[in-house]
Amino acid sequence: RKIIERKIMKKALVLLSGGLDSTTALHVAREQGFDELYAITFEYGQKHNKEIKAAKAVAKAAGVKEHKFVKIMLNQWDGCSLTDEKMDIHDGDINRTTIPDTYVPARNMVFLSVAASYADALDITDIFIGVSEVDYSGYVDCREEFIRSMEQTINLGTVLGAEKKQKITLHAPFMHMTKADEVRLGNRLGVDYSLTWTCYRGDKKPCGTCDSCLLRAKAFEEAGIKDPLSY
Repeated sequence: RKIIERKIMKKALVLLSGGLDSTTALHVAREQGFDELYAITFEYGQKHNKEIKAAKAVAKAAGVKEHKFVKIMLNQWDGCSLTDEKMDIHDGDINRTTIPDTYVPARNMVFLSVAASYADALDITDIFIGVSEVDYSGYVDCREEFIRSMEQTINLGTVLGAEKKQKITLHAPFMHMTKADEVRLGNRLGVDYSLTWTCYRGDKKPCGTCDSCLLRAKAFEEAGIKDPLSY
């Protein structure tokens, strides 16, 4: 009697915004042997839906098994130019030393908490997030200290971590990597960056002047790779 071996799929959940970092993180997860990919994208009251559309296209192209869209309207309080209609999104400054008003208060804390709930429900012990503390805007929830602390909290507050003793790992593969090196890595992995959207503004083309656009342009220039998006 022939025994057919069933392949055990390695599952991972990726926080997917549709931007350069999260899209590359999705492909890194696949390269690391996670062949059953799940994605979660948040609508948090941002002023445009370009990144939501980008996330859909990226997930489809990558063959994601399940893609969840979650609404958590962080625009119910003021103070962030990405969500507050009364505030303009200012041009960026690549040399800024203070945290800009595009910082969405505790956004990654909120997103990772919801992602942990999703992971706990599906017995997923690996969560990928595309944050970095090298080339970034100074956001406090993109730093390694926060990610490691959040990982510990998630394991204390989920059945997987606290009861089943199956540690949930937060993977932040770009934490100490320059954006240029990240672009080189993505290029090697075959990431289609034409599907992504990085700009804080939601015009037909990226503005090329906001903080996010400036960081992206710098990364592609330093990597020696042409950005497929035109400005």
